[in-house]
Amino acid sequence: MNHVNRQKNLIDEDTLKVRSFGVSFYVLRDAQGLYLIDGGFIGGTNQLLQALDKRGWANERIVGIVVTHGHLDHILNIHRLASITGAWVAAPELDRAHYSGSACYHGVAKFTGLLESLGRPLLGFKTFSPDRLLHDGDMLEIWQGLKMIHLPGHTAGHCGFYCSTRKLLFAADLFASYEHFSHLPPRIFNTNEREMRKSVTRALELDLTGVLPNHGDDVTPEVHLKRLICLHEKMRKSEIL
Repeated sequence: MNHVNRQKNLIDEDTLKVRSFGVSFYVLRDAQGLYLIDGGFIGGTNQLLQALDKRGWANERIVGIVVTHGHLDHILNIHRLASITGAWVAAPELDRAHYSGSACYHGVAKFTGLLESLGRPLLGFKTFSPDRLLHDGDMLEIWQGLKMIHLPGHTAGHCGFYCSTRKLLFAADLFASYEHFSHLPPRIFNTNEREMRKSVTRALELDLTGVLPNHGDDVTPEVHLKRLICLHEKMRKSEIL
């Protein structure tokens, strides 16, 4: 298997990237079973099942689901996945209103609120109550240890998950990573632009060798990190930070 094809699905022997409509999510594997980081958007459940089958993990138990934030493209399938697998759900407390479908948006982000209010019934979103509410610095004793890093601005509770052993950050929607076009999420999706930029700085203060965003093309975590560093530098030179 060549490097390009390998990167499309398999990041490491125990990490799998799954694509759904407009957004990716991740599956982690350890001795206890499988864990999801987010649940994808339209088609996410079927894409997950196909990816697990292709990877040879179809018969392994999904033990837990970790949520990065409350936008609909990340939580649409959480209730269904938790119900059919019996997995626990851990999610940032500051986004609780999103899980119940009652989040309020302000300013230009009201457009996102409108889209979600239309999308929830249309796409069959079901509310859920996390089994564990997460806060900055909380540790999840899964995989090789994941630390919740609060990276607000996209939503109030938006976070990443950091593995210090691998120096790897699951960066959620901190930025979108594409060749020649890496950028912060558009303003209509963010609750606080200033906090969003501060979160980029905070992420890069971690000891990192790679990042894994939920919106991006199929390159290695190391390349995604280089793009984030370049984006941060452009922001600094523009005196945006």
